[in-house]
Amino acid sequence: MIRVREVRLIGPNGDQLGILPIDRALELAEQNDMDLVEVAPQARPPVCKVMDYGRYKYSLAKKAQEAKKKQAVIHVKEVKVRPKTEEHDFQVKLKKVRDFLNAGNKVKVTVMFRGREVTIPEKGLSQLKRMLEELGDDVKVESQPKMEGRSMFMMLSSLAPKK
Repeated sequence: MIRVREVRLIGPNGDQLGILPIDRALELAEQNDMDLVEVAPQARPPVCKVMDYGRYKYSLAKKAQEAKKKQAVIHVKEVKVRPKTEEHDFQVKLKKVRDFLNAGNKVKVTVMFRGREVTIPEKGLSQLKRMLEELGDDVKVESQPKMEGRSMFMMLSSLAPKK
């Protein structure tokens, strides 16, 4: 419900009809079998448009749906290695990290320690540094390697644009 005496009216074709009393604006909308919609209530006088309100609501919903579809969703993938991971296994994990990064995901690389391995965190750090060296320059380190309980991890993201 529009509760002002005068409105700036825009016709159904988008043409400016000027400042009119609200009664005259409602009459024009009724003559065109359309609705009078207040599009800018904060303006002085408020701006109203003669349009099909159902179609207007539908177009707003479609725009919102398109905007939601275009939002990028970034997932965090995790790859776990051990301080004593063998060469071939390490290369397989490295390939997985590359695949995740190329898909546009962030990757959490975790080194899991068991038993007394936790007393030698340098081995885990060397695994993380080695992985970083083999990945090359197209990787950004989001968080530096840090120890948390019995595991050490670092976050990686890709500098290259998503394909």
